[in-house]
Amino acid sequence: MSKTRKHIVIETNNLTIGYQQKKANKVIAFDVSLLIEKGKLVALIGENGIGKSTLIRTISKVQNQLSGKIFLKGKDLTTYTNKELSTNLSLVLTEKLPESQLTVFELIALGRQPYTNWVDSLSETDVQKINNAMQLTEVLHLQSHRFYELSDGQLQRVLIARALAQDTDVVILDEPTAHLDMHHTFKIFQLLKKLVATTQKTIIISTHQINLALEIVDDLIIMKSNEVISGDKKELLTQNKLQNLFPEEILTFNKQIQQFVINRNE
Repeated sequence: MSKTRKHIVIETNNLTIGYQQKKANKVIAFDVSLLIEKGKLVALIGENGIGKSTLIRTISKVQNQLSGKIFLKGKDLTTYTNKELSTNLSLVLTEKLPESQLTVFELIALGRQPYTNWVDSLSETDVQKINNAMQLTEVLHLQSHRFYELSDGQLQRVLIARALAQDTDVVILDEPTAHLDMHHTFKIFQLLKKLVATTQKTIIISTHQINLALEIVDDLIIMKSNEVISGDKKELLTQNKLQNLFPEEILTFNKQIQQFVINRNE
């Protein structure tokens, strides 16, 4: 599908991702060419250990690419200062939060750090952005609670609210439902879908909940051992791009129901 250039928020050209080692580079994926559109909910899927987190960390400048180019809103990612990047892209990782006495409001307020002064005083605009983020994620009633008092599902909503308060065009989440049960996983996916519709932000989520993602997201980034493919979900399904995502002796993609099912062939 032809994509309008002005609507592309993330683009990669001949990107190679991995790790720099003393004697040689450890390549995770190469020739990665992505086009990610504004206002889309995008799922990054693939086998466990295939390199999804490495790709997430690379396109968000947490770690450097080995080669190739990454463009954020048409600008080379390597030319962004940290402050400039933090007003254009927000990131929610799976790392455990450090111990503190922060309330929910204070934790979400950290999303306003790119805009506050050195003493971190909040302006009326900052408070408005924080309150709006809490309303969108339905955590306003928790604002006075200490963050360590929250359930995993509540905390994930708060972390999403912090990213919303940061007010960036792109929000990237690495496995945000990793510790949630089925009910709360579905609610997080529903929330992300609603946020894309109401804010027109681009939200990219890496996930192992592939069947659920196939029901809800707009676009896919599919990581396989020999290629990375991205595009409109419906087009990729039509092109059979989900075949061989997993060993077929275990799981098979059923094109009719558009879900992965257990292979019961004997």
